[in-house]
This record gives sequence, structure tokens and C-alpha cells, in this order.
Amino acid sequence: MDAALKIITLLPWTDWLALSWFFAAWVAYALFARHRGQTEMTVLGVTNQLRRQWMLQTTHRDVRVIDGIVIQSLSSSPSFFASTTILIIGGLLAVLGTSEKATELVAEIPFAARTSVLVFDLKVLVLTGVFVFAFFRFTWSLRQYTFGALMIASAPDFRVFERGEASRDDFAERAGRVVGLAAETFNDGLRAYYMAFALIGWFFSPLAFAVLTAGVIWVLYTREFRSEVLEVLRS
Repeated sequence: MDAALKIITLLPWTDWLALSWFFAAWVAYALFARHRGQTEMTVLGVTNQLRRQWMLQTTHRDVRVIDGIVIQSLSSSPSFFASTTILIIGGLLAVLGTSEKATELVAEIPFAARTSVLVFDLKVLVLTGVFVFAFFRFTWSLRQYTFGALMIASAPDFRVFERGEASRDDFAERAGRVVGLAAETFNDGLRAYYMAFALIGWFFSPLAFAVLTAGVIWVLYTREFRSEVLEVLRS
């Protein structure tokens, strides 16, 4: 009980409010995007339709080398981000080892909040946690792309589909869904990167943290629901 009270009193109520707003906005937007994507065309929803169409075209091909190349190209993005995230996490853990110097450096930045070393460490730990979450999403996306590659490699010969011994629509639906899930998981990791930028505002002030959180959510919304590329994909 005393330990919990000490943790609660560690930060002012404004910091707790900004932190609660950050996580609430992140989770709420993720749920909103997933639910809204079922009734309205988003970037992810439109590209998922293209993935199903791609898998349907795969059933017509005798040689599927091009499909393997595309899968490998798609999986390179989560692989790159996973490797980059490991470096970021390592850098943040290194900052924890030099908290006093880092706190002094931040204190010299104009408009930055003056905090104790313990509070600074807490902020770095929360930021590290966001990147750990991103790392798990990127690596899971990478594995899902591998599953998609296995489905393409194990697909029946195109003559089997032509004879009606296997359903083209069934294969396209299952394979397209697997690749689509990989893309959705990768999108979760990218969203965590965006939210990490909002979290940086916490080192300046709770108000900057809250404002940046709202700004990042707005950027995510416009890119997923109101972007120019979405209009092109839908046309």
C-alpha cells in the first residue's frame, strides 16, 4: 500500500492526467480504426482487397516466382523496423545508466520540465515500453508474412484450380487474410512509433504531452481515412 502510494505521489496529477489521456487515446483510436474499417474504406481495408485479388491471380499462375518476390519485399519493412527498434531500445536503456547527466541535459533545453532523476527514469521506461510493444508487433508481422509465403508455396497447381478440384476463392480468402493480418500487425507497430513521438512531449511538459498526443491521433486519422492515396486506391 505504501509503495503504491509512493508511486502515485511520484508525479503531479497533471502528469498522471496527460499519461492517462495518452494511453486512452491510443487504445480508443486503435479500436475505432478497427471498427470503422469494417464499414468504411480505409487505406488498410482497400489494400486488403488488393491482397485478396493478388492471391486470386496467384491461382492462375504456373510459375509463382513473382509472388515470392513480392512477399519477400513486403516482409523487408517489418524486418528493418524490428532491427531499428532493437537499437532504439538499447539506446534508451543506455540513457537509464546515465540518468543524472541526461537529466541535466534536458534541463538545459528551453521550456523543458525540471524533474528529478527518478521521474526522468520513469518517463524513459514508459518510452522504452512503447518501443518494446512495437518490436513485438514488427516481429509478429514478419512471421505472418512467412506464413503467407508458405501458403503460396504450398498452393495447388493452377491446373488443379482449373479442374475445380480446389476453390480459387477459398484459397484467395485464406491467403489474402493471412497477408492482410501481417499488414495490420505491421501497422500497429508503426502506430506505436507515431505515439512515441507524442510521448517525447512529456519531457517538456504535461500540456505539450497532451497536445502532441491529440496531434498524432489526428495525423493517424487523416492518413488512414482522409489521405490522397486512399482516394486514388478507391478510384
